[in-house]
Amino acid sequence: MGSDRAEHHLTRSSLADETPLDRFKRTLTGTARAISREPEVEVAWSADAPAASGKNFRVPLPGRNLPPEQAAEARGFADSFALKLRHHNEGLHAKNAPSEPVARACYDAIEQVRYEALGANNFSGMRANLEAATELRTASDPISRAQGENDVPLQSALGLMLREELTGAAIPEKARAGVEMVREFIEARTGGDFEALALSLDNQETFQSLALDMLQHLELTRPDDAGEPEDSEGDEDEGQDEQEDEGEQESDGAEPQSTEMAGEMAEGEADGEAETELESSDEMSDGEVGEEGDEGMLPVRPNRPWTDIPNDFEYKYFTDKFDEVIEAPELCDSEELDRLRAYLDSQLTGLQSVVTKLANRLQRRLMAQQNRSWDFDQEEGMLDAARLARVVISPGHSLSYKIERDTEFKDTIVTLLIDNSGSMRGRPISIAAISADILARTLERCGVKTEILGFTTRAWKGGQSRESWLADGKPPHPGRLNDLRHIVYKKADEPWRRARRNLGLMMREGLLKENIDGEALMWAHSRLLARPEDRRILMVISDGAPVDDSTLSVNNAGYLEQHLRRVIEWIEKSSPVQLAAIGIGHDVTRYYKRSVTIMDVEQLGGTIIEQLAGLFEVEG
Repeated sequence: MGSDRAEHHLTRSSLADETPLDRFKRTLTGTARAISREPEVEVAWSADAPAASGKNFRVPLPGRNLPPEQAAEARGFADSFALKLRHHNEGLHAKNAPSEPVARACYDAIEQVRYEALGANNFSGMRANLEAATELRTASDPISRAQGENDVPLQSALGLMLREELTGAAIPEKARAGVEMVREFIEARTGGDFEALALSLDNQETFQSLALDMLQHLELTRPDDAGEPEDSEGDEDEGQDEQEDEGEQESDGAEPQSTEMAGEMAEGEADGEAETELESSDEMSDGEVGEEGDEGMLPVRPNRPWTDIPNDFEYKYFTDKFDEVIEAPELCDSEELDRLRAYLDSQLTGLQSVVTKLANRLQRRLMAQQNRSWDFDQEEGMLDAARLARVVISPGHSLSYKIERDTEFKDTIVTLLIDNSGSMRGRPISIAAISADILARTLERCGVKTEILGFTTRAWKGGQSRESWLADGKPPHPGRLNDLRHIVYKKADEPWRRARRNLGLMMREGLLKENIDGEALMWAHSRLLARPEDRRILMVISDGAPVDDSTLSVNNAGYLEQHLRRVIEWIEKSSPVQLAAIGIGHDVTRYYKRSVTIMDVEQLGGTIIEQLAGLFEVEG
């Protein structure tokens, strides 16, 4: 009895010690459990992008005094995640998902509108919360910065227009101009699709079918793009190839990995020999890679040296004396770098099967281009075992031999240029760092040198460059007005095992600031031109347009973007460097001819393999 009284007193005491923020979190968790009908839901605060993983929700951290608008935003994201748990069937959603990235992004956005509309239409309080979350989500979406129709992410505009139809909620102010740019285009093609979707909110399968029809009307998919059965025979063959390749790796005595991550990699390979390859939804369709063929990738530049780079793209900087090119260890002490790398490794924990299969498949694709081949039906050489019967029956018969020859494989270097801007914070930068980690390991196995670079700025809002400009009396049209920070994570000649720790720096809070892509591209490009390799590949990993508030506030609105487009055009048309891009969460096809978009790390498999292998095959 005394024990029960003490326990009761302890409970009351702990509740009394709660802060308003603690009580709000406890209430939010209880509400989310009730909405989702899942008693194990847990809600946590996050300074990064809101996200949900299973029954674990991360929502925006409101201020200590719980400002009403911030509290509504936190409630809105928690409500959205809870509604998804209750009304969304992930298996059904993935079953017929289109493989083309833009179509997939629209497909996902449409489904989110569906389950959020079910809550908004039934509960007025939830409607207000979801509207607050949508406002916050839209503020960081490229649609809020769109200058023209081509800048508008179709999935964002389509989702907001459908939300307007299904719930009556107005388009957020920051996205209104962007939506109006494409409204006529969408309405002309969708016809009565919105009305049909409104009648099927409660049935995900019917809603999904109608959504796919709408994507066809928008010419984002073809009738045979979704729901194709997987080629089980192909998967089986690839599984056998994977076993053979792994056996060859062991017999070849490949250099042992000297870190804990390498040990996990080897263990994953041993465990995953019989696993099938990634699902076709992670593959990239043929149309996504190499649509441009060789055009722009094999420059014709008679009597012009490779270093003849245009020094004027109608772009300038006010000063470059505060810019820096710095190696990752100089930005962080050794102990913190180890801790950050351990955190990045924890992000890889649940991805070992993906990492293993990706590494094996990419290695198989690249090594296939280096393997020796045979000329058959020769009059001399090695005896062809397939012709043994002929030799026994007719010993004097010629053309029973084969000759081994080497296939030319150009000495190659790959540079990964990673956007280290603030908009990449959270899941996107983790995906980028994981991509770099996997690629560096795999390419090193194949004898391909890899350089990993990052770009950001030293400060928000201009830094010392802006201070100098102000001290000089604010001369008009100063050009770029911020201090560049270009980071070397891994040098081309540095082994991966020595540089792997450096990639953890991307996880450091405060590193990610503004992004000035054009100059970063020129920097990475110039480093590649100085290399002796025959083939040079530059792969950019980014989440969209260049943004620097200080520069854009004193120049025309498209100043940085225009420079980026001109740099890309010059590299694609006139440089010996092959250029490609992977957009994380945002479409970058409007900038780069050879580019794809991934929404999550599970899509790395098909995307990176096809992009990189395709680049190797361009000149192969």
